[in-house]
Amino acid sequence: MPVTTTERPPITVSIVSHGQLALILPLLDQLDAFSAGLIDKVVLTVNIPEADLLAGRRWSFPVERIDNARPMGFGANNNQAFRRCATPWFLVLNPDIRFDRDVLAPLLARARPDAGLLTPRILEPGKAAPEQHRRVLTPLEILRRRRPGYSIPDVPAWVPGLFMLFRAKAYAGVQGFDERFFMYGEDFDICARLAIAGWRLQVGEDLLARHEAQRASRTSRRHLYWHVTSLLKVWTSAAFWRYWRRS
Repeated sequence: MPVTTTERPPITVSIVSHGQLALILPLLDQLDAFSAGLIDKVVLTVNIPEADLLAGRRWSFPVERIDNARPMGFGANNNQAFRRCATPWFLVLNPDIRFDRDVLAPLLARARPDAGLLTPRILEPGKAAPEQHRRVLTPLEILRRRRPGYSIPDVPAWVPGLFMLFRAKAYAGVQGFDERFFMYGEDFDICARLAIAGWRLQVGEDLLARHEAQRASRTSRRHLYWHVTSLLKVWTSAAFWRYWRRS
């Protein structure tokens, strides 16, 4: 006999589209196929006008759409979505993340009481192994990361903003993403501020999500500009220096 429950699903999902609804449709399908029972709703932010590819489509969870009057940055968009979150967990997903199975249930099942941010390992296209863990984001770290003999840390100091499952209490406690970052850098910054506030970054080492990488910063001058200026903001922030000194 099936068990029925009136308990609210624990996760609100935030996805931001920059003309990427075609990428987001398969992501919504996969969330529905593997993790529907855990998702209270998806907050979908349309950051720039685009054709409505969602019309007539239905999933097991509601999709609450925000159409921005003007484009906003990564942090501002997700902070806006968080204001519509009434669940204990808040999941920030890139449009080009893909799943082959449910990773949300095992992440939640293993979450320690002090875990403020959960994530699986991320597999990039053409790679046999997940992305390596990262140390504190310093200029020297960027230069060394891809070189032979680099010592990969057992525990990451931060994770990219591709898949970030926040405990809502922790996200609210650090006041979300720093909106001074338009794009890039805000993922390191929020990881640093969570750690300073006493929250743990917990990784599901045996859990995988795939990233159909869109490396805009390598091909777009505008994205490269955002990337470089964001790094400068990171390295001049109080959170960076406090986190670097304690690491």
